[in-house]
Amino acid sequence: MSTSIRNVAIIAHVDHGKTTLVDALLKQSNTFHEKAEELTQELIMDSNPLERERGITILAKNTAIEYQGVKINIIDTPGHADFGGEVERTFNMADGCLLIIDAQEGPMPQTRSVLRKALLLNLKVIVVINKIDKKFARVAEVIEETNNLFLDLAIHENQLNFPILYAIGRLGKAFYKMPDGTPEEAVASVEPIFETIIKEIPAPTNNPEGDFQMLVTNLDYDDFRGRYLIGRVHRGMAEQNLKVTVMHKDGTKTAGRLEKVFTYQGLGRVEVKQVFAGDIIALTGIPEAGISDTIADVKSPEALPPIAIEEPTLKITVAPNTSPFVGQDGKFLTSRQIQERLEKELEKNVSLKMELTPQGKFLLSGRGELHLSVLIETLRREGYELEVSKPEVILKEENGVVLEPLEEVTIDIPKNYAGVITAELGKRQAKTVDVLPHVDGFRYVYEMPTRSLLGLRSFLMTETRGTVVLNSTFLKYAPQGAALSQSRNGVLIVAEGGIAVSFGLEVAQGRGITFIPPQTPVYEGMIIGENGRAEDITINVCKARQLTNFRTAGHEYSIQLAPPKLMTLEEALDFIEEDELLEVTPKNIRLRKKYLTRNERSRYEKS
Repeated sequence: MSTSIRNVAIIAHVDHGKTTLVDALLKQSNTFHEKAEELTQELIMDSNPLERERGITILAKNTAIEYQGVKINIIDTPGHADFGGEVERTFNMADGCLLIIDAQEGPMPQTRSVLRKALLLNLKVIVVINKIDKKFARVAEVIEETNNLFLDLAIHENQLNFPILYAIGRLGKAFYKMPDGTPEEAVASVEPIFETIIKEIPAPTNNPEGDFQMLVTNLDYDDFRGRYLIGRVHRGMAEQNLKVTVMHKDGTKTAGRLEKVFTYQGLGRVEVKQVFAGDIIALTGIPEAGISDTIADVKSPEALPPIAIEEPTLKITVAPNTSPFVGQDGKFLTSRQIQERLEKELEKNVSLKMELTPQGKFLLSGRGELHLSVLIETLRREGYELEVSKPEVILKEENGVVLEPLEEVTIDIPKNYAGVITAELGKRQAKTVDVLPHVDGFRYVYEMPTRSLLGLRSFLMTETRGTVVLNSTFLKYAPQGAALSQSRNGVLIVAEGGIAVSFGLEVAQGRGITFIPPQTPVYEGMIIGENGRAEDITINVCKARQLTNFRTAGHEYSIQLAPPKLMTLEEALDFIEEDELLEVTPKNIRLRKKYLTRNERSRYEKS
C-alpha cells in the first residue's frame, strides 16, 4: 500500500554530484546481485551516450529501491535550466526531494530555479551538502547561503525547517553531521540518506479506493511492446485488461485497455497484475496517448490538470541538407524523414515546439542553446543530415510593445580574468546585479537579454582558457533593448570547390584563423575560417603553389600551418550569422553561406 512507498525527486545544479549519489544509493541498497555489471559502472543512471560525454543529466529517469520494507521511487532529474520540462514532469510524480548542493560552489542559479518549483508544489526538501572532501569546501558558508535561499523562496513557514546531511557521493558516504578529521577516511555509508527519506518524506496520500486515474508524465519505447505510458497512480488501482478512457490535452477522448502494468525495480521494470494509488507505473496497450493526457477508468472519466511547462525562449530553423556534399554521410536526407523524427521527439520533449514554415522548413523553439543543440546532436548521431540556422530569441508583443526574454547570468571566474568579464558584458547590455568573492576569484551576477548570451560562453571559455563557469536562468520578458553591435569579424569563404591544400591554407592564415586542416574536401560558399577584419573574403584554398625550375614538386619547401580552430556544435551555432547556415551530418559539422556562389550572395545583399 501507499504507506510503504516514498516518491523522491533528486534535484541539483549541473555537476554537483546528483547522479553519482544516486549510483551509490542503488549499489548500497542491494538492488543488484553481487556480480551484476552495474556494480562496476560509474554514472549508472546516465545511460544516454550524450549524458556520459557531457557529464550532465538530460532525461528524467525512474528507478526504485527497497529499504527496510519501504519502496523508494527515485526520479533523477536534469540540473540544467534548458531541460526544465523534464524537472516539471518529475515533480508531478514526487512527494519530496533531495536537494544536492556542492560544498564548494554552494547554491547556484539553477539550484534556485528548481527549488522554487519544488517549494511552490510544497514538496518536502532534504538538503545534502555533497563533495565535503573538496580542497576548497566551505561547508559553514554554504549552509548559510542555503538558509538564505530558503528564506527568499519559502512559501510556508514550515519550509524553513529542513534536515541537512553531508556526503561524499563518489565514495558512497553520507553523514548526519559534519565528520571530524578527514571526511574521506571516515567509515560510513549512504544509510543516513535512506533513513532520512523514510522519516521526512511523506507517504503518498492518493486515494486507493476510487476508480483508476493517472496523468501521463513521461513516455518510453521498446521494439517489443511499443509505447510505455509512465506516471503516478493518482487514484484507485491499475490492473491488467482494465478498460479506460484517454482524455487528451485538446479535449478529445478515446477508448483503450491497459494491456500490461509495470512497476520499477532497480533500473528495470517488473510486470505486475495490479498497482495501487501512490506508486509510479508504466502502462502499455494505449499507443495514442501522450504526455499530459489523463488515463482513467471508463466508469469515472475525469481529467487531471495538465503539466505546466514554461514557454521556450530560443528558436532555430532546421531543414534537409542542401550542400553539394549531401548524402555522403547520412541515411536520412528528406524533409519527410526529418518531420517524422521531429514529431516523434515532440511526444516526449515537452519543452520543444515545432512549426512548419512557408518554405517547408521546421521552426524549432526550445528553452536554450543546450536544449536545441542536444536535439541536433542526437539527430546527427541517428544518421540525419540537416542544415541549421542561427539561433534567435522569441519575441512577444503586448499592448504594442515588443518584449524580449531576460536572463539572470552567474559567472564564476579567477581574479586575473575579471577585466575580460566587465569589458565583454558591458558591450552586451548586461546590468550588474551583484559581485561576490567566490573561492579564488569572483562571482558576477548579471541581468541581460537572452540574445546577449548567444556566443558569450564560447568567447569567455577562449579568453579565460577554459576557467570560466557560466550559468543562466530565465527571469522574465521585458521591453526590447537596443540592437547589439556586431562582435564577430567576417569569414573566409571558399572560392572554388575541391581539396584544401597546405599552400591555399597558408594564404588563408595570412588573412585570419582557419577551421580546417589540409586535405579537407570543400565546396564553393563553404566557410573555412574567420577573417581578421569585419568583411567577408573569398579564398581559393585548393590552389597549389606554382612550380618553377627552382621549386619542383620534390623540393617544395615545408609549409608550417597553425593548428585549425575546431568547433563543437554549440560553438558553431554561436558563430554563424543570419546569412549563414550550419551543415550537420553524422561525420561532419560544416559552416556555409546560405547562398553558395558569389553572384547569389551579391543579389541577396542588394535585396
